[in-house]
Amino acid sequence: MLDILVALIALGSGGGSDAPMVAAPASALVAEEQVATGKFLTALEVKPILTATKGNWVAVRDYDGQDLVYVTHLWAWRCGLVQIEMAVNGGEYEVWPMPDCHVDSPTPGAITEGDGLPYRAFPGGSVQQLDVRITYDDLSVDTISVARKAVLMP
Repeated sequence: MLDILVALIALGSGGGSDAPMVAAPASALVAEEQVATGKFLTALEVKPILTATKGNWVAVRDYDGQDLVYVTHLWAWRCGLVQIEMAVNGGEYEVWPMPDCHVDSPTPGAITEGDGLPYRAFPGGSVQQLDVRITYDDLSVDTISVARKAVLMP
């Protein structure tokens, strides 16, 4: 839980800091046992869903003079992930923190008030391209690259 608090502090209040977080080296990540739980807690269970919904992984919202980049969909299926990384406009990949899974809850992937906000703010109109890389808890990796207009919320 302390890791989540540190990650949210690094993001700043409202999810809008520009402070990058360094990706964990692949060797530091540890694969988890893949057992179907029926609660969508592992890559075995969430990978088919995230593969089928790649167009929903991220969204951009033009709001109050800012571009808000949302990772709500990924947070909802985070129990089978160990890392989310994103590169904005062809920049370097940065780790985007995600809250712990609520394993003891009937809805382990729910986003609760204590989880923080699933977005980050950028200057208005500045986000034109997003490259997203997710690492599942079996250590397999998947990526997408999307243009602003493909994920811009109305």
